[in-house]
Amino acid sequence: MPELPEVETTRRGIEPAVTARVIDRIVVREPRLRWRIPDELPALAAGQRVQQLRRRAKYLLFDLERGSMILHLGMSGSLRVMPAGTPVLPHDHVDIVLETGQCLRYNDPRRFGSLLWTEEDPLTHPLLRLLAPEPLSDDFDAAYLARVASGRKVAIKQLLMNSQRVVGVGNIYASEALFHAGIRPQRSAARVRSDEFPRLVKAIRKVLRAAIREGGTTLRDYVNPEGMPGYFRQKLFVYERGGEPCRVCRTPIRQIVQGQRSTYYCPTCQN
Repeated sequence: MPELPEVETTRRGIEPAVTARVIDRIVVREPRLRWRIPDELPALAAGQRVQQLRRRAKYLLFDLERGSMILHLGMSGSLRVMPAGTPVLPHDHVDIVLETGQCLRYNDPRRFGSLLWTEEDPLTHPLLRLLAPEPLSDDFDAAYLARVASGRKVAIKQLLMNSQRVVGVGNIYASEALFHAGIRPQRSAARVRSDEFPRLVKAIRKVLRAAIREGGTTLRDYVNPEGMPGYFRQKLFVYERGGEPCRVCRTPIRQIVQGQRSTYYCPTCQN
């Protein structure tokens, strides 16, 4: 599933092509995504200029002159900029055609993504209003993380993956950040020491920023807006490296299951 780095990579990749451009039309070939694309969305968006393109958690917000489109890539979605006349491939569900003759094409084999419309502030939309602070923002610091972890019996990795506590830190990046912070993923959030929270916040930011620089992590379907894979996978320390030697101490990486998701950690470097 595309996580924060993949979505931010997508935003940065498509931003120059769409910002300040007028939408000529929107072609919807398949409206049945996670939620049905509103029938009125193409007519409402056509003729409007894209004022800015923002990211909130894993949502892309296309702010138009009157209203906003809210797009989520789901588990397998991708956005690519291409000439509007480019032949359509399977799972090319939506084209946002621009005045320049280019289009932003949305492809989603599993159709778990979404494209919605709002005329209110998109940050107040039911899907976004309860989201936690951005992990790369000033609002996300050691004091905040210690506060939301206080008294919580849930495993620290599960807490990091709860979008009402921390946004954008999915399975891959939670495992990696906990390795760099030296914290075992199964330890309860309440047992993380006060002196460890600054280290964990630093590790989360380090991992996310590194992944953004590398264009994300390629796992199955993800490609960036140029159709190229992200390369952060080549630099992973623990994720999907079960049984392989730790890059730091050479101890075999362990793999367990938490919340029906695979978790990876080093039993020597993390405690």
